[in-house]
Amino acid sequence: MTQKSYYQTGGDVPLLTSTLYEHFQLISQRFGDRPAVVALPQQRRLSYTDFSREIDLLAKGLLALGAGKGDNIGIWSTNNLEWLLVQMGCARIGAVLVNINPAYRPKELVYSLNLAEVQLLFVIPSFRSSNYVTMLLELIPELREAVAGERLESREFPSLKQVVLYDPADPSSTRSPAPGFTLWQQVLARADSVKQQTLESLTAEIDPYAPANIQFTSGTTGAPKAVVLTHHNILNNAYFSAQAMHFSHKDRLCVSVPFYHCFGTVLSNLLCFSCGACLVIPCPHFDPLLILQAIEKERCTGVHGVPTMFIAMLDHPEFTHFDTSSLRTGIMAGAPCPPLLMKRVIQEMHCAEILIGYGETEASPLTHLTSRDDSFEHRISTVGRNLPHQEVKIVDVADGMVVEIGRTGEICFRGYHIMQGYYRNEEATAKTIDDDGWLHSGDLGSMDENGYVQITGRLKNMIIRGGENIYPREIEECLFSHPRVAEAAVFGVPDDYWGEEIVAWIKLYPDEHCSEKEIRDFCQTSLAHFKIPRYIRFVSEFPMTVTGKLQKFKMREETIKALAKSGDSP
Repeated sequence: MTQKSYYQTGGDVPLLTSTLYEHFQLISQRFGDRPAVVALPQQRRLSYTDFSREIDLLAKGLLALGAGKGDNIGIWSTNNLEWLLVQMGCARIGAVLVNINPAYRPKELVYSLNLAEVQLLFVIPSFRSSNYVTMLLELIPELREAVAGERLESREFPSLKQVVLYDPADPSSTRSPAPGFTLWQQVLARADSVKQQTLESLTAEIDPYAPANIQFTSGTTGAPKAVVLTHHNILNNAYFSAQAMHFSHKDRLCVSVPFYHCFGTVLSNLLCFSCGACLVIPCPHFDPLLILQAIEKERCTGVHGVPTMFIAMLDHPEFTHFDTSSLRTGIMAGAPCPPLLMKRVIQEMHCAEILIGYGETEASPLTHLTSRDDSFEHRISTVGRNLPHQEVKIVDVADGMVVEIGRTGEICFRGYHIMQGYYRNEEATAKTIDDDGWLHSGDLGSMDENGYVQITGRLKNMIIRGGENIYPREIEECLFSHPRVAEAAVFGVPDDYWGEEIVAWIKLYPDEHCSEKEIRDFCQTSLAHFKIPRYIRFVSEFPMTVTGKLQKFKMREETIKALAKSGDSP
């Protein structure tokens, strides 16, 4: 009988059945004197005992403000200690943390706050060129007349009751830009009005299968959707990811990814708190120099990031000045990892056990991870096998049947890690999770006989040219192997004759030069003629999400406009 592309990973260790805070409490009791958080920009270091104490203080302050179990509490901020306190404070009282992208502009903020029905919002004063206070005062003029600590009545945001302002650089500040902003210190000051027993009783009543987090999809293909994840979803994903990395209370993770993203929320923050490891915050937002400094100073054993982040660290002019020999492991995910980059991370960063991860927000997020025991070939050509207690299958995009080993199809997941659904969007949920509980990822890939999965690309990005199915990933890997090509992105644009034509955006290494003809001649050595890009554009940067994911839909739109303007419209 022909082997089918299905793999199930059992597990010697059963799934955790506690809530986020119940598990954290056990870890805190066990490793109370161990370091929990090192926030270098804020010059603060907290042991697990200290961190637990500050979480309780914030949790009681939230209860005193009127927040409680089931409320949606948003945070619009870069990485800082307060972000972690809000995250765990919400878990402590059974509220749902809503992650807001720091790069959002007013229109995106309105969309996300209203979609997720955010009732209380934590916000920092500003981020880069974005003045959050100014934006909020324009969107919520009622803040100018409201009273701090009392219910806000906003026409634009009917669900929003409170806005809490805090400054990571000056958390004790008592200056408010408008009467309606409640300050961080004012929240903490209310904690004394709530008894500890009240907090303990509330925590004990939280259902492990209740929502704990709402995350917005990355927006690589259009408007984000709000993904609802439960305590059970994300605690187990963090815990088993830590186990796969052989992470323990002896490890120190340098976090280069943003907390608001699932990579940060689950695979960095909760991963550390699931096993007693220390979380090191090197900078409020990605800065390769500060990350390298933190790795050396704090003797970090792990570092996470997307490929572009590792490239930025390795290519930094001062990279060789730092000692990164303490590194052992980490996860690289979010985008394909070129083999040359993997070699450089292992050899130059001394990160011998760096692992390649794959997943998506709707799956809490990690579904696949390579192992330190895998061959180098498996670590560069696959995303490994699925984590314990998860199922995966590859299905035909036409009929939904499981395909044979080695054939390309859509990757589907099933297990504890599948989201509860899209918030207030039953139609989208039904399109993504079928009646048998399988989450259809929209990603294309293949599986070998041992369960290792290779990602081919996105179903929506698959190019159909003259009846031929063309997978951008194959072409991108060819382009990556060109000695002058640093990064490449391949996608399709409409064509009246062929249906679609192939476009390649290429970023060269610094001070390198290359022609379109040279690229096409190079592709001819390893690609069929119909896979060679018709349109080639050399760029200095790509449109990306904050987490480094390529936004091909923006590239496609820009290319179509450029072709129309040049008269070479396909």
